[in-house]
Amino acid sequence: MKFENWKIESIQNILPEEFFKLIIKNKNHIEKTFPVTVSSCSDIDKTTNFIALNVKKEVNNEGYYFYIRNTETNILIGYVCIKNVNNDILKCELAYFIDADFEGEGIISNAVYQIITFCFTKLGMNKVYICTSKINYGSQRIALKHGFQEEGILREEFKNQEGVLEDIVYFGLLKSEYYNEK
Repeated sequence: MKFENWKIESIQNILPEEFFKLIIKNKNHIEKTFPVTVSSCSDIDKTTNFIALNVKKEVNNEGYYFYIRNTETNILIGYVCIKNVNNDILKCELAYFIDADFEGEGIISNAVYQIITFCFTKLGMNKVYICTSKINYGSQRIALKHGFQEEGILREEFKNQEGVLEDIVYFGLLKSEYYNEK
C-alpha cells in the first residue's frame, strides 16, 4: 500500500538494521508503551531474532507485522502489528507507533485504517481491539476516530518498562460497526 510520501510494507521487506535504527531513535518515545519491543531490539542480534520470531508468527497466522516507510528517504518511520490473534472467536489486537518526528501528520491514523480493513476483509476477524496506556491520548484519539468503542479499563493489565503493572484502556471495534461506518 503506497500513499503520498509513505507506504506500508510487510515484514518480508524489512532489514533488522533498519528496524533497530527506528527503535533506537525512538526509544524514549516508545519505551513506556512498547517495552517488550524495545527490550527485544536492544542490539542487532536481538532485533534479528525479534523479526525472525515475528516472521514465524506470521507464517503460523499468529500475528501480522507492517512497517511504514517514508518513500522520499526510504527510511522506516512506523510500525503496526496485529497480535494476540484468536482464530476461535475471530478477534485480534492492534498495536502501533510512529517516529516522533512524524507525529501529528495523520500517517499512523491512515495506516491503522488500512490495517483495520485488512483485519476485517482479509483475515475475516469479527473484532479488532486496541489497548492503550491511560496516558496515551494520541492512541486513544486514533481508536475513537476509527469508530472503536471504549469498553473499559483493564486493571493492572500491562507491565511497563520499570516492571510496574498499569491499568490500560480497552477499545473494541466489531465487524458490523466497521461496515456500518463505511
